[in-house]
Amino acid sequence: MRVMVLVKATVDSEAGAMPSSELLEAMGRYNELLVEAGIMKGGDGLQPSSKGKRVAFDGDKRAVIDGPFTETKEIVAGYWLWEVKDMDEAVAWVKRCPNPMPG
Repeated sequence: MRVMVLVKATVDSEAGAMPSSELLEAMGRYNELLVEAGIMKGGDGLQPSSKGKRVAFDGDKRAVIDGPFTETKEIVAGYWLWEVKDMDEAVAWVKRCPNPMPG
């Protein structure tokens, strides 16, 4: 079963603040465990929404809307693509994850 795990944005991630070196190391170790277990298929952090665009579709018309976008609770800051046997396994792995967005 393929799942996508989304990391929601925070005010800090939207400001482009980098995580602490301790968190980067912990996330690196966690990602290594995922790879060793054969679960990790892909993943990455994403740029703040200030560098993004949205495209609104209306029939054959397209409107491009520049970021930043104000509702951080609806913005994705990163993701993983995992191959797991079932949702229970995915949840068990997420529970082992260091908090990717403290605060």
